[in-house]
Amino acid sequence: MSEELTALSFTVSGRVARPVAEVYEAVADPEQLSHYFTTGGAHGRLEQGADVTWDFADFPGRFPVTVVESDPPRRLVIRWEAREGIETETTTTFEFEPVDDGARTLVTITESAWQVSPDGAKSAFGNCEGWTGMLAALKAWVEHGINLRDGFYA
Repeated sequence: MSEELTALSFTVSGRVARPVAEVYEAVADPEQLSHYFTTGGAHGRLEQGADVTWDFADFPGRFPVTVVESDPPRRLVIRWEAREGIETETTTTFEFEPVDDGARTLVTITESAWQVSPDGAKSAFGNCEGWTGMLAALKAWVEHGINLRDGFYA
């Protein structure tokens, strides 16, 4: 018997050629995050219990983010506000795993709680694309100091 699909989720991952603490910090630190991902600015450090906002110059509007869990340098869990009719409150988990004797970091991002509906699927696919882009931008920033988002969306 098959299980009924009650929510949509996805996982993306990539490797960054830097130690785990450095990669974790590039996500947790609002100044660094603002250089390669939240192009309109990140306000507040990703620490457990913190409420922060992310703003994207190419997708105007501030997004409130609640930090549910932080376990430096291994794991961050955040929640995004729900958008009515599309998803429940989404949970995004970042996991940072040292690989190659600590020379590189495997970053895995999982997001869940999207409604099983056409609008839910469209939003989940859009966010999957966004987090994949974030991983590529993180890699370019941490390894080479390059902002891939600059001019990419607008």
